[in-house]
Amino acid sequence: MYSLVLLLVFLTVMVSVGVWGMKKTSTVNDFFLGGRSLGPWMSAFAYGTTYFSAVIFIGFAGNQGWNLGLGAIWIGIGNAILGALLAWLVLGKRTRRMTQNLNVMTMPEFLEARYGSDHLKMISAVLIFVFLLPYSASVFKGLGHLFESTFGISYDFALIVLIGITGIYLVLGGYFAVTMTDFIQGFIMLAGAIAMLVVLTAKAGGPVAAVTAVASAYPEHIPEAARPSLLTVGSLIFMTSFGTWGLPQMVQKFYAIKDERVIGKAAVITTLFALVIGVCAYATGALSHVYFTPETVPHLANGQVNYDLIVPTLLTAHLPEILLAIILLLVLSASMSTLASIILVSSSAITIDLYKGYLHPEVSEKQSLLTIRILSGVFILCSYAISRMQVGFIVTLMSLSWGVLSGAFMAPYILGIFWKGVTKAGAYAGFFAGGSTAIILFFVLGPANSPLASSIAMIVPFVVVPLVSAVTPKIKPEILQTAFGE
Repeated sequence: MYSLVLLLVFLTVMVSVGVWGMKKTSTVNDFFLGGRSLGPWMSAFAYGTTYFSAVIFIGFAGNQGWNLGLGAIWIGIGNAILGALLAWLVLGKRTRRMTQNLNVMTMPEFLEARYGSDHLKMISAVLIFVFLLPYSASVFKGLGHLFESTFGISYDFALIVLIGITGIYLVLGGYFAVTMTDFIQGFIMLAGAIAMLVVLTAKAGGPVAAVTAVASAYPEHIPEAARPSLLTVGSLIFMTSFGTWGLPQMVQKFYAIKDERVIGKAAVITTLFALVIGVCAYATGALSHVYFTPETVPHLANGQVNYDLIVPTLLTAHLPEILLAIILLLVLSASMSTLASIILVSSSAITIDLYKGYLHPEVSEKQSLLTIRILSGVFILCSYAISRMQVGFIVTLMSLSWGVLSGAFMAPYILGIFWKGVTKAGAYAGFFAGGSTAIILFFVLGPANSPLASSIAMIVPFVVVPLVSAVTPKIKPEILQTAFGE
């Protein structure tokens, strides 16, 4: 009962925010970047809620918490320091300044303007659409199953409701609506994560007793030979922290800030948000060693541990109904915030980068705004169609997406905002080296080693780009003057 009431209130607020956002959206810049007018709190929560989806609370926390014990908390700390604080301090100012100098709104537009390459813009726009669409579909699919198990309603109906609500507030309000809902959802995530950890820790005898119990049970539950190697743990922290530095939906948050004075405050707020969410999620996963044994932990039919069910089973068994309702909104908030950002970036890849950039560059502002709204809706419907089909390859493609996108974009983007010496050929070489390395290593090393594959794919272009740039023609001086504001 609590879950249903809170859900109805939550969805009503989301729709209301969409209507409010529509009144503030009159241009494509408003729709995609909120008119570059966002303050520190909105910017920070937009970054943080996009960073952490429901995956961290369900599958990731259960997997790493069980396999690493208390060591899993270091992943959350690494995400906060490297993926949030350092990202804002290193990338925020340069990205905001250069994207404004070049008058660009998207990652493909940035690559085109920074390197004078139409084709790089087109290729990167297609890559974004191809690798973010399956991820969007998988999030819808996971939420559909969550609602089916929680409320006892059909998967199809749950999917239609979720897609309808997301479509309304995103298509109507654009980035204004997304950031406002991110702000609301962020507080729900913080409250739910803290409450979840506090209750489970209290039931385990308090903080000291809980830590002691996990520390003593972990060696018995996970033999030394079965524990992840330091290389695996290190690559996992590297991928989940630095991987965000090259993802279009994360970098977009720097484009939209009001001015450079926002960056310091936003960096602190985002870091604290990420620290709370990361530590609470992974600590909850580690507490599975208090409440489960190797025999009672959820298993698949083939006898392997079902990591996706560890945290849901833990919460269902030990949390009161009202707190479970809040946790449900936590998971919903984490998913919808990530989902809205993915849809916004993916639809812009078609509307701004391909349609307006190639097919109809003379299209009016009003027509462009209508087009991006329509294509956002189309993208949502495509995600729905793929979710309904429940095709097996979606999961594989989703696990590939972060490595491919970060590998392809990170070096051309980061080196491009700091170093004038990057050439067009160097950017191309880094783009293809990173993307292809992620794909090749994913299949060579296997899905289980995808963090290592993704980490290598992010590092390789930082070697390739300087080498190729050293022996290829330089960028035209007028492009560099515009980009660096000289």
